[in-house]
Amino acid sequence: MLQTPYYLIDKSKLLQNMERIAKLRELSGAKALLALKCFATWSVFDFMRDYMDGTTSSSLNEVRLGHERFGKETHAYSVAYADYEIDEVVAHADKIIFNSIGQLNRFADKASGIVRGLRLNPGVSSSSFDLADPARPFSRLGEWDVARVEPVMDLISGFMIHNNCENKDFDLFDRMLGDIEQKFGSLLKKAEWVSLGGGIHFTGDDYPLEKFAERLKRLSGEYGVQVYLEPGEASITRSTTLETTVLDTLYNGKNLVVVDSSIEAHMLDLLIYRENAKVSPNQGPHRYMVCGKSCLAGDIFGEFDFENELKVGDRISFQDAAGYTMVKKNWFNGVKMPAIAIRELDGSLRTVREFDYTDYEQSLS
Repeated sequence: MLQTPYYLIDKSKLLQNMERIAKLRELSGAKALLALKCFATWSVFDFMRDYMDGTTSSSLNEVRLGHERFGKETHAYSVAYADYEIDEVVAHADKIIFNSIGQLNRFADKASGIVRGLRLNPGVSSSSFDLADPARPFSRLGEWDVARVEPVMDLISGFMIHNNCENKDFDLFDRMLGDIEQKFGSLLKKAEWVSLGGGIHFTGDDYPLEKFAERLKRLSGEYGVQVYLEPGEASITRSTTLETTVLDTLYNGKNLVVVDSSIEAHMLDLLIYRENAKVSPNQGPHRYMVCGKSCLAGDIFGEFDFENELKVGDRISFQDAAGYTMVKKNWFNGVKMPAIAIRELDGSLRTVREFDYTDYEQSLS
């Protein structure tokens, strides 16, 4: 048996998301690109490739990974490209999206051999976190002024607009897309493609997929553009668990358990956004605060209810542990890095990566 901690990707659950993405592509004509910033575990790319159109990236490393490991369409985006990396970015990309007119003008010639685009910022978003809000005041993420964009239209053929964050509400998406059309409609009329980014939870059970597809199709027809989506969480939601083992039990006004993992090191978004992990079924008479093993006082997965009393050696599975976890994991405290395993469609378990002291040592100098 594989030693905990480890991330376990369940292909049967991943398949459910892939099939919904494939259905949306068929109904809407939109293309779907995996957002590597959220999930870049390339051992399942061969499986996802049959259901998606390619990848989108946020850095040179990601665009190279997408090109070499996923294939198909490879979109490059970065908040800013450096002089020393632009040639390699272009070499690995089919399409490059610049964050600003300044970057576009600076590197347009370097990127003249591939499709070029520009990020637009409509000034509205669905984010409830200022930290993640691309439309926050003084945002550096994309161009706002139509009058400034019009003179550079001869350098680009399309746009990327990413303003959905954790958005499960179709009506909100529809309203914000209306705002985008009102503000940038004159630009979209001159474009060949538009990417609406990620953050739209259209693979959720209750999401009105047909209405969403119809809205995308209407956008495409109205402006004559190929629509792209960049699902990150939507691609991998509910597909993966973080498997841990109880190392100790304590009582300090509450029943506490310590597991062989850490939110600081292995599920960092929980700490950043002050959220709890998910445990299923999270019911029963025994309530515990589940804590990580790093020295950080706030390294806490959350409080959960269990059917039985917990003891040393018991397993706890944290649900929905694919997005923004493996791409953010780190060596804080030198805590053992979770291995990565895959449950195949036939139920068999395959370990694809384990980490040891050499990996820790080589991550430093």
